[in-house]
Amino acid sequence: IERCLKAGIKTIQLRIKDSQDPDLEQKIAAAIALGKHYNARLFINDYWQLAIEKKAYGVHLGQEDLLTADLNAISQAGLRLGLSSHSHFEVARARAIQPSYIACGPTFATTTKAMPWVPHGLEGLQYWAGSLDYPLVSIAGIDEHNIKAVAATGVSGIAMITAITLDKDPKAKTRRL
Repeated sequence: IERCLKAGIKTIQLRIKDSQDPDLEQKIAAAIALGKHYNARLFINDYWQLAIEKKAYGVHLGQEDLLTADLNAISQAGLRLGLSSHSHFEVARARAIQPSYIACGPTFATTTKAMPWVPHGLEGLQYWAGSLDYPLVSIAGIDEHNIKAVAATGVSGIAMITAITLDKDPKAKTRRL
């Protein structure tokens, strides 16, 4: 988180997939403090209760999280909400909730997460960018070879993980991208 913030990223998501991590609460609190220090929009992935308790900027949820998350509590706490979507049904569901943004993907194949959906590529992303009246974030498989084409679709944001984290100089790569 801090390396990305130091490199100038202003919107970032903390993803910790190990819910049994004994330092989970401490890591989330530290990330929120860093986000505030760098005046960045930090979204906590999944852990909406801790995001509320620790006063995060926002929370990001997947469709499966909508079954258990208290959306009223998230809203009453003043947190921004991002929702992942991968199909027409999920986009319709997300729009009904009125999130701060909708993350749409997979745009391209990815190795960071098992995705049972067929990537919709630039054509599908263009369709969603032209159809939605919400800020749209493109997710999955974006790198230095396709980022300009992704940006040209009109999306509001582009989520990147391995294009940055697997680079030998993540800071320089972030600045280039």
